[in-house]
Amino acid sequence: MRLTTLAVALIPALSIAGSAVARSPVNCQASSTAEIERQFSAFNAAWATKDPDKVARLFTRDAVLLPTVSNKTRTSPESVRDYFVSFLKKNPSARIDTSTIKLDCKTASRVGEWTVTLKDDSGASQDVKARYSFIYRFDRGSWKIDHLHSSMMPEKNETK
Repeated sequence: MRLTTLAVALIPALSIAGSAVARSPVNCQASSTAEIERQFSAFNAAWATKDPDKVARLFTRDAVLLPTVSNKTRTSPESVRDYFVSFLKKNPSARIDTSTIKLDCKTASRVGEWTVTLKDDSGASQDVKARYSFIYRFDRGSWKIDHLHSSMMPEKNETK
């Protein structure tokens, strides 16, 4: 009997608590296509500085980097920075060729194809066609790269 009385008393209380949670506003930091475009421009500009610290600061502290020219997955700020120490010596610049942007609360993604231009010590350029996936997260007041995966196109003939 006591258990039944307790259950009957708790049901309305739990209903009220549940409806309060359902009505509480979501703390959402929605992005825009223009914001995601700015994020890529900032990334490309950071590459141009050749400063691995500037590039690494664009990533969240627990980001995942699956880079184009390394077999090693990078999952810490130190390892992300380490990748860019050597990569930036190739004077990279990137151009988006195709892009699909999806926006959500506190996250955004941009996937598609890009061309990354690399230069050797003599100044000779090489264009690398690749696929990319950026996932951004609103982190500590700004948009950061939470995941970046880039891989060279597997087929030489782009019409296949």
